[in-house]
Amino acid sequence: MLKVSGLKKFFDTPDGKLYSVNGVSFEIKRGETLGLVGESGCGKTTTGRTIIKLYEPDEGKIIFDGHDITNITPEKMLPFRKKMQMIFQDPYASLNPRMTVGEIVREPMIIHGVNKISKDEHHDRVNHLLKLVGLNSEQAGRYPHEFSGGQRQRIGIARALAVEPEFIICDEPISALDVSIQAQIVNMLEDLQKKLCLTYLFIAHDLSMVKHISSRVAVMYLGKIVELADSDELYSRPLHPYTISLLSSIPIPDPDKSDQTKKRKSVVLEGEIPSALNPPSGCNFHTRCPKAKPECKNFDTILKDIGNGHLCACPFA
Repeated sequence: MLKVSGLKKFFDTPDGKLYSVNGVSFEIKRGETLGLVGESGCGKTTTGRTIIKLYEPDEGKIIFDGHDITNITPEKMLPFRKKMQMIFQDPYASLNPRMTVGEIVREPMIIHGVNKISKDEHHDRVNHLLKLVGLNSEQAGRYPHEFSGGQRQRIGIARALAVEPEFIICDEPISALDVSIQAQIVNMLEDLQKKLCLTYLFIAHDLSMVKHISSRVAVMYLGKIVELADSDELYSRPLHPYTISLLSSIPIPDPDKSDQTKKRKSVVLEGEIPSALNPPSGCNFHTRCPKAKPECKNFDTILKDIGNGHLCACPFA
């Protein structure tokens, strides 16, 4: 379905080039969900936006369904945009406040000429999509400000589904929502995946939610992926010190009664995340790593297969 190899994206600043994505490589198979996690500013969103060509990549390759879309023109990219869609993080900023919900969901169909259908058929399809995401047809005439955050995110999902995509990048689709609504949205995304045979790249901060929805999980730090494995494997046997520290921060619902609290030790990272303008030499994580050794300053962050498809970029894993 999707293969990303050596992907790099930098932004020019007065102080030099800022590498937001610095050599990212992974594959996503058809029908699966790859979770992408990491601290704020590590490059997760930029990775998603570069894959879908909202940002042009500076290096690397993006292969979608066997087609190299890395450097194709916007005109040639248009057919692929029907197959690749994005659900944005902010469910209000991503919706046009001057358009009704019906117009928002209908617009992608008009742009991409989905099935060249009539206005009546567009109307019926909009109503169908709204019902698919848990809204009703009467709400099609309302404006985004008349909805709650969870409902607005459902509208964004309906818009993404309007052109019948195969692959959807979910850019932190639940981070701006209440906890009770987050579970509803994630369950709905899982149901839609089964009904419509969708493939997801699920970007998020909530590690417990990522475990729930993801087939595999990639952990990102300072523009690079430091660990990638099956979801169960990663959560039960994390190998990279950064992954271990992230998982140790997941709250346990009832710490007083849970045996996990006694077994698990919290790993607190010291220091600030280094600047992407001037990252540390060798392993980018060595300045904060509790297990760092002198040779880490010369070790290049390259993913190596530890076994069973478990990839890790730590020489001491």
